[in-house]
Order: sequence, then C-alpha cells, then structure tokens
Amino acid sequence: MSWEVKPVTTWSVQDVREWLIHSDLGHLAHPVCTENLIDGQALLMLKEEDLRRHPLILPTLGDIKHLIYRVNTLRAGVNITDEREKISLGLTKSTSFQSEVIDCSTSDSESEISSTQNGHGNGHSQAGNHQSPGTYPMNGGVPLLPLCSQCSMHLRSSRFNRSSRLESEKWKTALAMGYGLCVSWLTAVTMTVVHDRVPDMEKYPPLPDLLLDNIPHIPWAFEMAEVTGMTLFVIWILVLLFHKHRFILARRFFSIAGTIFLLRCVTMLITSLSVPGVHLDCKPAPYGTWAKRLHAAYIIWSGGGMSIQGVRTCGDYIFSGHTVSLTLLNFFITEYTSRNIYFLHTFTWVCNCFGIFFILAAHEHYSIDVFIAFYITSRLFLYYHTLVNNRALFKSHQSFDAKRTWFYFPLFSFFEQNIDGRIPNEFQLPLTGVDLHNIATRFSHKFSAFSEKIPSPRSRGIKREKSKTKVK
Repeated sequence: MSWEVKPVTTWSVQDVREWLIHSDLGHLAHPVCTENLIDGQALLMLKEEDLRRHPLILPTLGDIKHLIYRVNTLRAGVNITDEREKISLGLTKSTSFQSEVIDCSTSDSESEISSTQNGHGNGHSQAGNHQSPGTYPMNGGVPLLPLCSQCSMHLRSSRFNRSSRLESEKWKTALAMGYGLCVSWLTAVTMTVVHDRVPDMEKYPPLPDLLLDNIPHIPWAFEMAEVTGMTLFVIWILVLLFHKHRFILARRFFSIAGTIFLLRCVTMLITSLSVPGVHLDCKPAPYGTWAKRLHAAYIIWSGGGMSIQGVRTCGDYIFSGHTVSLTLLNFFITEYTSRNIYFLHTFTWVCNCFGIFFILAAHEHYSIDVFIAFYITSRLFLYYHTLVNNRALFKSHQSFDAKRTWFYFPLFSFFEQNIDGRIPNEFQLPLTGVDLHNIATRFSHKFSAFSEKIPSPRSRGIKREKSKTKVK
C-alpha cells in the first residue's frame, strides 16, 4: 500500500480512501473522499466540528469519535520540521500558544523554563517529571513551550473571549440611529402629555423624601448637572470618533439608550407624581390642538430636553432622564477605553456622581427617580455586554439560550447577530492620508466633469454669432 510509505502531507484522495479502508472506516470513504475530496493535508486539519457540520454531517457519534481518534494518531506521528507548515496545518494552534505569545522579560521566561525543567512547581518537587536540559514536554510530537507569568496573564485577559468577527455593518448602525431618534421623538411627545397631567401643587404638595428633605435647594445645580453631562458627551464623541470599531459602538449606544428611554415613556405615562419642589412653577399645560402639542414636542426634542437650551418640562419624574444620560455616557467611556487610563475613568465617575448630586440638589427629581434611573441603566448596560461577550458559549442558534435571547432581547439578537465576543479597544484616525487623497481625487474628477458641461464664454459668443447670421 503506497500510503504507508509516504508522508501524510503528500497523501492523495485515493491514499486517504485506502487509509480509511485499512482503519475499518471504509464506509466513510464516500462522504470523506468522493464527495469532499479530503487529501492528506485536509485530513490533518480535520476537526470534530467539521464532521458534525455541513457538508460532511456524519450522523453516527461512533464514526465521528473513531475518525477523530485515527486522525489524532496520525498527527502524533507526523514529523514536520518547518514551523510555518506546522502552523498552516494547525498542529501548533491547539497545543501551544506560539501564535499568540507576547514579548516577555528574559529573566521571567528563563525562571519559568528552569522551574519546569527541574520538575518544580509552587515550591514543591515533582518526582518523575524531570526534564533534561534543552527539552520540553511533548504533545502529539509538538513541543509545549512554557509561558512566563506575564504571557499567561496577557493571554487570559486580552486574547480570551475576543470576537472572531468585527464587521462594521453600517446599515445596522443606521437602523439603530433611526431607532434612537424615533424613541427620542416619542419621549418628547410623551413629556407634553405628562405636562398636561401634572398634579396641582396646592392640592398635591411634594412627597416626603429622605434626601431632598435634608439637602438644601441650590438654584444653579441643575445647570451644573447638564454641564457635566455635556462634558461626558464630548468625551464620548471623541472616543467614538477615534475608535477603530466606531460603528459597532454607535450601534450599541443607540440601541441601549433607545430601549431605556422607551421604558421611560411607559413609566412617565403610568404614574404622575406631585412636583418635588415648591420652587418649581409647574402647572398643567393644555395645548388645545395636536399641532400645538407637536410644536412643543419639537422644542423639547431639538433642545435635548435641557434647561440650558430653554426647555422647561414638568411631570416627567419616574425616572430621571438626566441620570440615564450621565450613567450611560460614563459606562460607555469606561468600557471602550483602555483600563490603564485611570485618570479618565476616575474623571468620568466623578462627573457621573456629581451630576446625580446636582440633580438632587436642584430638587428637580425625587431620590427614587434617580435611583431607579441609575439601576436600570447600569443593569441593562452590564446585562447587554455580558450577553454579547459570552455569545460563544451558546453559538448554536438551535440552543435554548439562543431562542430565549431572541424572544426577550430581539434588538440585541439582531444588532449583535455577528458578534460573538469582546470588542478590543483599538484606536485609529477616522480619516487617513490615503482617504483624504481619495476624497480629493473624487472631488476633482466630479468638478472637472461638471466644468466640462458648462459652456465657456467664447463658445457662447460663437453661438450668438451663428444665431445672428441665421436670422439675417
């Protein structure tokens, strides 16, 4: 048999067929060799998941396990000296971390290798595991290179659980933006409705509140809360602008913010609380016609609901939209910037906390409004990112968890359909020199094409002369 004397990497499809027959797996020759043309190299790269998926789809578990056992036996006996060929065949991917090892300090690496070779680990001698100098433990004919502690920590923290696909999917970002804008307009309309239903201050005084009763009213505090919010917004725009995966981040921001404010529309309509402060001039505002109501909603929507923009609303208490904005911006900034930027993260948290304090000091919201807003925003952000960062745990769309996610979180399942892990925090310029050059080239081509269509003064004069001669 010719396949026995040839290296596995040089086997033809016929050699693989004969090997299957010799291994008592001849009934698999048709799907493996005839239909899918598996040769020696493809055989070494074969994995168990390949046998379960299309186009192979082997129906019997015993056949799958026996074939993988035989393939692993072949891998163990393969003797390949070229490191690139090993990586190409996947022989080092599952047995060592050579493709992802980072640069480490020499002393740390040498000490780790020395402890492995001498059979010592955690200060205890391990008999029987002594390695001769310059050798390493083998797995399937491939040396297992020991990793230093810095390498292991880096691999666990930064490499583990990263998304395998990072497609921008700009059309989904456009849909998420449209969703967020529609919800913001619905929120503005809802605020005009609840303003019309605000309880009479003389009949319904402010409710008892543990914090508001002990915090003196500060007239300028609400404006300061909005200033801190604008500061966080500017930082988030800069992060979004320079982040490499800006479209994925924007999609998540609009989807989460839209969902929270949609929930806020419901809570505002269900219950109308009395005005939290006697200093507030809040009275029911009957608009009469829907045209006036929509005009008032447009003023709220265009001003972002902020008092520094001249917007004044009443009755929108459960729950605080300002707290939602502050908390959401803070969480997005800290999530999508490097954890080594301690100053930035401390600054955003200080802005978040002081912004909430200023809202309470202005007596614009009850304490329960602020607490519910912070809790809902933080929990939804954390649940969303926990789900998306661990989607690899339930990759199969037929699993119970996947079906349940589609039912309870349809927007999440749609927007994150192709994301199965953590988004790395990588930054780049929004426009490179090549992009600017391409834009300038396109503009010059369009301008030249447009200028060619416009007749010159000389050609217009010639046309006039021709027209005059025709008249004569």
